[in-house]
Amino acid sequence: MDAALTAEQDEIRRTLREIVTKRCGPDDVKAAVRTPAGYDAGLWAALAGQLGLPGLALPERYGGTGCGTLELALACEELGQGLAPSPLIATAGLAAPLLLALGVPGRRAELLPRVATGELTAALAVPGAALATALGLVGDNQAHRDDWSGGGRAGGVQARTADGTWRLYGQVDQVLDGHSAELLLVAAHTGGFARSRALLFLVRGDAPGLVRVRQTALDETRPRARLELRDVAGELLGEAEAGTGPDVGAALTDTGERVAVLLAAEAVGAADRALARTVSYVKEREQFGRAIGSFQAVKHRLADVYVRVQAARSAAYYAAWAADAHGGDGGGAERAGGLALAQGLEALRTAAAEAVQLHGGIGFTWEHDAHLYLKRASGDELLFGPVHRLRAHAAERAGVFAGEGADRAEGAAAASAPERGAPAVRVVGAGRGRPDGGAGR
Repeated sequence: MDAALTAEQDEIRRTLREIVTKRCGPDDVKAAVRTPAGYDAGLWAALAGQLGLPGLALPERYGGTGCGTLELALACEELGQGLAPSPLIATAGLAAPLLLALGVPGRRAELLPRVATGELTAALAVPGAALATALGLVGDNQAHRDDWSGGGRAGGVQARTADGTWRLYGQVDQVLDGHSAELLLVAAHTGGFARSRALLFLVRGDAPGLVRVRQTALDETRPRARLELRDVAGELLGEAEAGTGPDVGAALTDTGERVAVLLAAEAVGAADRALARTVSYVKEREQFGRAIGSFQAVKHRLADVYVRVQAARSAAYYAAWAADAHGGDGGGAERAGGLALAQGLEALRTAAAEAVQLHGGIGFTWEHDAHLYLKRASGDELLFGPVHRLRAHAAERAGVFAGEGADRAEGAAAASAPERGAPAVRVVGAGRGRPDGGAGR
């Protein structure tokens, strides 16, 4: 792994930093989230039409630039600096990889070039509150398929064929940018009890029978919508094979790995900006005749935040490199997106909390923008976390605790019936958190 950025990657960061600095001030962000779309259409036109961000990681044959996850992550980091509201995560992070992985050649050639130019925005609609499970971030999406596909229960989305066309019925409560997306990728349950399966369907944003209502969200920079599907026509994403259909679970897992990297990079950018603003403030604010930043206690707190931010940045960069290097099919060691996201969300939450605290009375006010960073951390954790489940699933996938029960049984047997001449203290393998081989509480 080469940790140095190329000239092209540095240029991406520099160009976006100029745009974010100029057009994503706190007042600009607050004005953008109050528009019907939930983002600045002019800014999106510049990011998509002029810079081609939605197509940054798409192949050139579909109108993209042929770059990788790392370049898109660098772009997300800069957008995170200003908490810029845009449909980039929903379109380029969630929908485009699924279209690329599951779409038939004709549909790819029709839709992906429009996605690459920003002409077409898209969103992924997963029933219930299990988007993180569907993406394989906090659990195996195959083992817990009913949690995110509806499983035939009320509250999900059901798909049935009628006269050769698919009809969708149901409701989805939390869809990122679902109120404004022109194309929806809806996860639905089909096949009944005997042939139960979860498939993805393409639904036009203006389809008859589709009702979209923008929801009030904790983080206004991540607008969400409730979708109601009442006998809505849908098109199966992919080709239905006899008895099984497309491998939706694997495609969602690969998409989850990459979107976790993008979210981690965004969190790093937001945390870095929150820290920079706090450092600048404590250098100016005076108490007892001196700047509060000169007090050792304040220095220690900000130093801890700095270390967290830099660690989260390293984790995000490594996860982006691993996603590109292994093509999304690596094992637990290569799938570092979930861990990077956990690290980034924690860094942002800590940086935002310290920003609110060290800004004193003004940090708690609506007019100051410190609360925007705190809401971004909390909102992303609610939608894609929580942090402890991200880490637990990553540990399970990597086999961190594999064989622990056998080790304990072996240790108990050795203690109860030691061999003659054997040492009284048993040497435990590396990586255990306790001398008795347990993982601790």
